[in-house]
Amino acid sequence: MVEHDVHASIREAYDAVAPTYEEMFRDSLRDSPLDRAMLGVLAEAVRADGEGRVADLGCGPGHVTAHLDGLGLSAFGVDASPAMIALARRAHPDLRFDVGSMTALDIADGALDGVLSRWSVIHVPPVELPAVLAEFHRVLAPGGHLLIAFSGSEGPAHPTQVFDHAVAPAYRWWPDHLAATLRASGLAEVARTVREPRPTDRRQFQEIHLLARKV
Repeated sequence: MVEHDVHASIREAYDAVAPTYEEMFRDSLRDSPLDRAMLGVLAEAVRADGEGRVADLGCGPGHVTAHLDGLGLSAFGVDASPAMIALARRAHPDLRFDVGSMTALDIADGALDGVLSRWSVIHVPPVELPAVLAEFHRVLAPGGHLLIAFSGSEGPAHPTQVFDHAVAPAYRWWPDHLAATLRASGLAEVARTVREPRPTDRRQFQEIHLLARKV
């Protein structure tokens, strides 16, 4: 019951802020060259090893899913928030968007060449992270790639840290700790990037991208 209440409260919180969130982030990639570069790396890796089938998990209002589509991928979005999915469908009517949970994806085993989880795992309680990564592993085809983005914690002595997120409870992760959890789930790290916070950033956190491959 507690677990259900946590997930329900996060979903309801994002439903409540969906229009504001869309307005704030619809052009966020324009000013994030490193993010665009990592999405491009994912696209090239996916096209090299498969047919370009990619799920954007935690897609929000769909702007990143649309970016992946523009990179030539067969991309679709999944989000727990019905309000976010409604906005995504309205903004990008030619793309597929589904309401769903990362803990139990309605996607067949091995159906995907790529998975994108861009700041969606920050709301996953640490005890649930292995199960979520196992679900990512399940839906990826052999050799498929995962790109996961998250906020970095302050150091190895604090592998996970709660932080004050504007919408819902959230966690930061020490990159080596998350990479080890990926390995335990059958996802081998290929590359990572670390962006240090800018002086103007509201939160002085590192932003991490980890690219991993299903082994």
